Amino acid sequence: MFADIGTYEACGIFTKGHFILMIITVVGIIIALKYSFKKNKKEVHKIIVWITIIMWGLEILRISYNIKKNSIYDVNTYLPLYYCSILLYAGLLSSFGKGILKKVGDVSLAAGTAVGGIVFLIYPSTSLPMYPAFHILSIHSFLYHGTMIYLGILINVTKYTELKKGDFKYFASLIGIMCVIALIVNSFTDGNLMFISNNFPNTPMEILYKLTNGGILYSLIMIVIQITIPFYITYYLIKLGDKIRKKLEKN
Repeated sequence: MFADIGTYEACGIFTKGHFILMIITVVGIIIALKYSFKKNKKEVHKIIVWITIIMWGLEILRISYNIKKNSIYDVNTYLPLYYCSILLYAGLLSSFGKGILKKVGDVSLAAGTAVGGIVFLIYPSTSLPMYPAFHILSIHSFLYHGTMIYLGILINVTKYTELKKGDFKYFASLIGIMCVIALIVNSFTDGNLMFISNNFPNTPMEILYKLTNGGILYSLIMIVIQITIPFYITYYLIKLGDKIRKKLEKN
């Protein structure tokens, strides 16, 4: 479970190990939702607070592990500056922020977590291509992204915060700040945080990188994708769900 990268054969994507971890994660999400989807706003807030604290604790352990196993200069392996890191920062803002800061956190959790988590479960490109299925980092990845999905669904089902089209600015501000910081760090370290500076071989991002020949155009497109697509997918799915529910109630 704690072996160095390359010690054992990596699990890979769309393999038996991948599907086992995916099934375990989905079952866990369903069970967690069953016992919490009727919670009121105060109770949901407590859930967000505790999840944020636990995820940050696990993240600190993950960072320490990766620095020890790799290098402090290898920022790609440990700095929490990827799209899915939104749970960590939005969680802090939602849990402990006030006013606009809390709004940014609430909207970002509602609009950005479920989509990011689902994409990872389907294509876990940051863990399984490098580690066995039941390596500590693989397990952490599925626990983390499963929690993203659970929290995103819970917040929207309980109407903890109701997304409006104008809320895009709150979501975009957080992702935008993360991207700016990532660009700065990448420029000094040759990193690829937020996947916006360099190619990520053997992933769909490689196609875009080759089409744009890399560079600033690639970075801009990747930033725009991360700022817009998750928000609008979530927003329109919620609207669609509301329409279906209202039609069913009329019938």
